[in-house]
Amino acid sequence: MTRRVVVTGLGLVTPLGNSVKESWANILAGKSGIQHITYFDTSNYLVKIAAQVKNFDPHNYMEKQEVRRHDPYQHYIIAAAKEAIENSGFSVPEDDRLRSSSVIGSSTGGLHSFEEYDGIIRESNNPRKMTPFGVPMLVVNGASNVISIMTGACGPSCVPVSACASGADCIGYAFDMIRSGRINRALAGCGDFPIMGLGIAAFDRIGAMSRDNDTPERASRPFDRLRSGFVFGEGAGVLALEELEVAKKRGATILAELAGYAATSDAFHRTAPEPEGWGAVEAMRHALSVAGINTDEVDYINAHGTATSLNDQMETKAVKRLYGDHAYKLAMSSTKSMTGHAMGTTAAMEAAFSVLAIRDQTAPPTINYSEPDPECDLDCVPNEARKMKIQVVVSNSFGFGGHNASLVFKAYDGS
Repeated sequence: MTRRVVVTGLGLVTPLGNSVKESWANILAGKSGIQHITYFDTSNYLVKIAAQVKNFDPHNYMEKQEVRRHDPYQHYIIAAAKEAIENSGFSVPEDDRLRSSSVIGSSTGGLHSFEEYDGIIRESNNPRKMTPFGVPMLVVNGASNVISIMTGACGPSCVPVSACASGADCIGYAFDMIRSGRINRALAGCGDFPIMGLGIAAFDRIGAMSRDNDTPERASRPFDRLRSGFVFGEGAGVLALEELEVAKKRGATILAELAGYAATSDAFHRTAPEPEGWGAVEAMRHALSVAGINTDEVDYINAHGTATSLNDQMETKAVKRLYGDHAYKLAMSSTKSMTGHAMGTTAAMEAAFSVLAIRDQTAPPTINYSEPDPECDLDCVPNEARKMKIQVVVSNSFGFGGHNASLVFKAYDGS
């Protein structure tokens, strides 16, 4: 008998708030988290905007000496993980530590610390200026290690790295392990801090980023004819996942069921998606098959929706290919219009938003939608959140290198 996986808690640090409650309220209000960059001098940059996390103090989540020992991406993950634990009552029983996991990754790792200490060492010409905590600050599995120590989880904690699909793949990896019986519970998600000179320069160099610096709040325009590229975001998202009977036994509140996951690779291009969307189609198709759900049962898709012409058109084609006529009956919005694109972390944020859409029976909007693109002609929930029946949600995440991942959430039926 296949084991069922449920979501019992969420934790978020986003450009719209440092908690689930605040982030979700601003998502439903259609607020933009994008502003002019304050982290570094952008005078010589063509891109001067990003969706920064605001009013975040890591000292609220850890001791002073611990703050210095972690990269900012890890600060975000620790905060989100603690919220997920508090919300869910998630704990690791002493006699079940080997069947409990932390699968919380990062697509960028400690780039902030890398840039900082590289500068310090170059300027001083003294390699001893490097912090002894440098290695765990830099590696992409560093935060997962921290959370496993914090919770006592001794099960597998290796993390997939698949560019902007990393968060979805971490959640999917945890799902597969619980479903197969390898483990009983996991904290799963992703955190990233990519808003830095190197990141902006790299993505702008390939023409992927918006330069709409005069109106930051309108710069991210997924599916709109006037879209001009994506905007960097940052933060963390963590889900508490448990096997259904384990969650029921301890009386946990079940927010939704994670019913399906699948991933594919385009094998097409280093950065561009396969234009006809076949990899995306097969990721969605297989995830729905795992869930035992038909395409006409899907109510809402949280789109990858980056506001780039290549992604938005490809994703629209993929949805129409798979869902047929039903593609025009479901809702498909991009919350990146508000959060920006936080690399692999956005996939974890959007998984949380998918669960919240089911909980509140509300589809979040795609803001800044003003001029329809005939190539992106599906219902993107323009500009305002919509109350509607939502029993099944598909959350799509696609990454450079041809990574495609889809998660399927459904309302928990109480059985």
